[in-house]
Amino acid sequence: MHTMWKGSISFGLVNIPVKLHAATENKDVKFRSLHKKCHTPIKYEKVCPNCEEEISNEDIVKGYEYTKGKFVIVEDDELKSLEKELDDKAVEIIDFVKMTDIDPIYFNRSYYLSPNDGGIKAYSLLRKALEETEKVGIAKIIIRSKEQLAVIRVYQNTLVMETIHYPDEVRNVSDVPNVPTTNQISDKELETAILLIDQLTSEFNPENYQDEYRERVLQLIESKRKGQQMVTPDKKEKPDKVLDLMTALQASIDKTKPMNKGTSKTKSKPTVKRKAKVKKQA
Repeated sequence: MHTMWKGSISFGLVNIPVKLHAATENKDVKFRSLHKKCHTPIKYEKVCPNCEEEISNEDIVKGYEYTKGKFVIVEDDELKSLEKELDDKAVEIIDFVKMTDIDPIYFNRSYYLSPNDGGIKAYSLLRKALEETEKVGIAKIIIRSKEQLAVIRVYQNTLVMETIHYPDEVRNVSDVPNVPTTNQISDKELETAILLIDQLTSEFNPENYQDEYRERVLQLIESKRKGQQMVTPDKKEKPDKVLDLMTALQASIDKTKPMNKGTSKTKSKPTVKRKAKVKKQA
């Protein structure tokens, strides 16, 4: 596995030499843009619209647009000097918290951490301590010229670093339009929805889910490469149009009943009563 960063994890006076590895990869099918006439890949050139001339990377500088059409020029050396003040190649854990305290909306990317030379014992110590306390570490690290907030946790006996967004990077939920402020639903609709959720509830197994669209695109590419005729996949059965929410819920329950072994009408009734009873207590 490719090493993309070397440094250390520190908490208190403990220092752990580590290596950073990408834990995920983009599996999207990538297409090149070709000239329709001759199928030659299109070349994208950098052109200044004002001077009307092609420019090279040496002619490009960074500019921050503080108002429309006005820029502050920032040199690469100035940015590098700022990086050197912060970049000591360390992942500094500043707090330990419960994983459940962090909403998933903050999570960004995942990286595996492996011990570097001389770091095996300290690596094992942090891993065991996190497991015993059921806590995760909140840390800061600079990756690719950006200071990242991150979570250090244990995943399948390996330390994982998850970069997370800063609070000001998460848009205000109050800006989301048309969100209802009250629940205008009946008790029967809620009970039926809970029953449907119960019938569809199972243990999470990531192997059960595949990117069907990507698989079909790859099949299309392979069939065209071999000169074969396109194969149209079987169409999924579309649900009948329903008149109202309650009808949709009941139709969904009826459709999911065969998926659950041992599920029957007699067994589903106690579930509704149980949920209804809880609701009365609330």
